[in-house]
Amino acid sequence: MKITTTPMCEEIVKYAGITNYTINKFPKKEDGDLAIILSESQTPLNHIKIKINTFKQIKNSIEKISKYSEKQQDKSIFKQCPIAMKYLNNTPHNSTSLKVYSNFLKDIVLDMGFEMVNKNADYIIAPDYLKDKINEDDDDVVIIPSHNNITLNPIKKAAIRYEILEEYI
Repeated sequence: MKITTTPMCEEIVKYAGITNYTINKFPKKEDGDLAIILSESQTPLNHIKIKINTFKQIKNSIEKISKYSEKQQDKSIFKQCPIAMKYLNNTPHNSTSLKVYSNFLKDIVLDMGFEMVNKNADYIIAPDYLKDKINEDDDDVVIIPSHNNITLNPIKKAAIRYEILEEYI
């Protein structure tokens, strides 16, 4: 089976134990038999859509595609990341209310146990590409790096984002 993945999903493919694949930012039919892509992506190729915003999503995505692997998936990847282990093992409850701008950040905020509101939020959480469009007091706004301004490694990316939220809220 010829597998193609996007650059954003490549690390997940590796963690799942798949070693024979190609990379194409926009997979097309002639690229192979199966594409591994992000959930919001589109391709005419047979595909598996994955989400990689939270540690739980990363773990589920690895498990989902590991059945296409030639070798065993790497089960130790999260052990090197204490914050991953913290959120994989439970979802804490946090009464801090957040207004969130972006679906990928909503996934993280919910996984961290925060309450999401549309008005009267304790903090506003926004991706860096919206920084100039937020008209709130800077003390109440937490800016999180988006896909283009952070590592492609999904575990490191999630760790950075979770740590920013833990530090500021």
